[in-house]
Amino acid sequence: MKHILTIICMLAVSLSVSAKKKADAPTLYIYRYMLMDKAGTRYSVEKPEKFLSRKAIERRKKQGLSVNETDLPVSEKYIRQFRVMGAEVIGTSRWQNSVLVRSADTLLLQRLGQLTCVSESRCVWISPEKPDKPHNGEEDDIKWNLRRPFNEWDSVKNDPYGCANHQIDMLNGRRLHEAGFRGNGMTIAILDGGFQNYDQIPALQHAKVVGTRNFVADKGHFHDIDHGTKVFSAMAAYVPEVIIGTAPDASYWLLRSEDNASEQPVEEDYWTMAAEFADSVGADVINSSLGYYEYDKGRGDYRLRDLDGQTSFVSRSASMLAQKGIILCNSAGNSGMGSWKKIGVPADARDILTVGAVNEEGKIASFSSVGPSQDGRMKPDVVAQGSPATLISGHGAINHDMGTSFSTPITCGLVACLWQSLTEKTAYEIMELVRQSGDRHDAPDNIFGYGVPDFWKAHLKGKR
Repeated sequence: MKHILTIICMLAVSLSVSAKKKADAPTLYIYRYMLMDKAGTRYSVEKPEKFLSRKAIERRKKQGLSVNETDLPVSEKYIRQFRVMGAEVIGTSRWQNSVLVRSADTLLLQRLGQLTCVSESRCVWISPEKPDKPHNGEEDDIKWNLRRPFNEWDSVKNDPYGCANHQIDMLNGRRLHEAGFRGNGMTIAILDGGFQNYDQIPALQHAKVVGTRNFVADKGHFHDIDHGTKVFSAMAAYVPEVIIGTAPDASYWLLRSEDNASEQPVEEDYWTMAAEFADSVGADVINSSLGYYEYDKGRGDYRLRDLDGQTSFVSRSASMLAQKGIILCNSAGNSGMGSWKKIGVPADARDILTVGAVNEEGKIASFSSVGPSQDGRMKPDVVAQGSPATLISGHGAINHDMGTSFSTPITCGLVACLWQSLTEKTAYEIMELVRQSGDRHDAPDNIFGYGVPDFWKAHLKGKR
């Protein structure tokens, strides 16, 4: 009994110390510092091979795009100034010439904002209160309840697309596939929040995953949630008579930019870092089923007047992608039934394809966010089936889920296939072909945009 009491006392003390440590844990902050210039950089636009991949350089050359100062990495001279003062630099943006710093020292963060190389500073993240839960700090796979064989009712006999047949046929994408355009040679980067079991699910084993990267400062688990897995499956799944994605032969980068622990403006920085990485490794197309307008505790919320493609940090980044020769397919958002109703950011960006959702009958999904952008541009650009979409869950099972998060990759995969069929076209030209192939291209509106695109029609028009 004495030993039991001793153990109980030791446990109580241990819990007390643990609770105290939690209570005493300092609040951390992440600040974004915008820099004046790139003075002191050791890179030059004359030697882009020092900071861009061969594929990224060739993509620009092919489209008549030059490497410019926005492509240059942030000045190492300035980064050293931050570090000499004791700052933990956790990320940079070359396109926006910014630096992210994390610290609990608010005086340091203020002093950094006074550096002569800094033009503007802003707090973009405050550490949230975290629930008590065990965490071993390792990036282990989450493999619970992984289903391997499909049920008989998951298949559609004599149709290779199985349960996903309607979502590809609505876009006339099967014709592209039959002509041999299934995404081979194209690279798609997926920006999302988590890719649970992507490397364990049999339906995704056919997919060519070039690599993965986590841009969230508090790394967490790459496999925590399956939203990214579902998005990935809409393009890459391959199980004949059960499900085939819209770009099964493409190559993929899986990039985590969404912090699932909180919703704060720093996610715009993570998104930007991921997009810049996708550019640097030679991605042709980016799928982003992410959007923002409201943050935790109202820190940095947007107003409708901000939806001009240039006000938000993330939309400025997204609006630059076509200038780098990349097509961005971004979800319109699921706010159609709420008080906001409108698209978010970066769905408001310029020179991208913003995708809304319709049901199997082609009627607008009630949740699909509407436009226009605040400066009067048509949004969304197009719509596709997203109410519901056939996907693979993180458990490896067939899943019917709803959202513009899923109409977007269904479209994105076929954008890659279309571009494969028209390799001489620029990002701008491919996007315009997609819009003009829409069933409402003669009378577009801010609910359907240009309507449901016909990718075979876009292909034929591009061949003329």
